[in-house]
Amino acid sequence: KVDFNKIFVSGQIPLDPKTGEFVGSGDITRQTQQVMQNVQAILEAAGVTWDNVVKTTIYLSDLSNFATVNQLYGQYFQEASAPARACIEVSGLPKGALVEVECIAIA
Repeated sequence: KVDFNKIFVSGQIPLDPKTGEFVGSGDITRQTQQVMQNVQAILEAAGVTWDNVVKTTIYLSDLSNFATVNQLYGQYFQEASAPARACIEVSGLPKGALVEVECIAIA
């Protein structure tokens, strides 16, 4: 959703946008890669890049996966300009996903 100059990307789980199939069952690396690709596609469709992201929220079903997710997430941002971020452990995510990411960007 675009609201004036803000883009709100709702929570993305590891679904292949072409098939709707769940990707990477039990594999935090593959799931995180798919989630970040999904977010990137939405940002690009809105005409912005990762540089426009000002806030992200990461939901993990197991906080022990944080190091892996953080390493993959970090590939999308320059450390000095990384957005504000919250990482929250939850009791469950849709379709048994291990990770979900949402963000806000400014156009």
